[in-house]
Amino acid sequence: MHLQLSLPLPRTAAIFIDLQEEHRRDPGFVAEGFDHVVANCVSLQAAARGNGVPLFHYAFIVDTGAADNRAFHPVKADGKSAFSDKDDPNSAICPEVAPLPGERLLIKNKASSFAENLGPQLKLQGIEWLVIAGVWTEACVYETVKDAQALGFRVLLVKDACGSGTVAMHEIGVLNLANRLYGGAVATTGAACRLLAGETVETWQVQGAVPMRYTYETAAALYAEL
Repeated sequence: MHLQLSLPLPRTAAIFIDLQEEHRRDPGFVAEGFDHVVANCVSLQAAARGNGVPLFHYAFIVDTGAADNRAFHPVKADGKSAFSDKDDPNSAICPEVAPLPGERLLIKNKASSFAENLGPQLKLQGIEWLVIAGVWTEACVYETVKDAQALGFRVLLVKDACGSGTVAMHEIGVLNLANRLYGGAVATTGAACRLLAGETVETWQVQGAVPMRYTYETAAALYAEL
């Protein structure tokens, strides 16, 4: 259901997840439409910065020699990570969306951005709402959103500032989140930028439990309606 929403900007932060070069350069890890996702994140970052909303940037980095390396992580023949390796230049954040001086870049080796003690930091700052964007929708974005909800944050998921390996993977990932995004909302980049400017905007907000019973045939249309 589409309802009016405004964000309490002093109690809002923005999280940008894994906007790394490998998603447009690594043939085995390209996210479909990634340049469009990055361009939308550029707009979101500008809106956040222009209105005093703090930005948190995340990068997924793997050190296969580290003691906390996850079991069964895929590796290449040389023992290095199959993606996001610490020594791979493609693991760097894309320059268009890189942190500016004073903004936090946090490194993680797990899907959720809340694996690195972010929750308590945000609580101390009085943050209630999180604007979330990045890749991949059904993986790191999904886990971040679910952990944010579990910690009591409200989430604004910016659907066209997220992406995945295919359009289908992305759209279904968003639908899965939207079906249970209790206390939060789904918006386009344009709507999210207006919200970050202090406007009241119509956004999609879940009503009831699991309202969208989608099929292969209906998923794309339901996504478009969010």
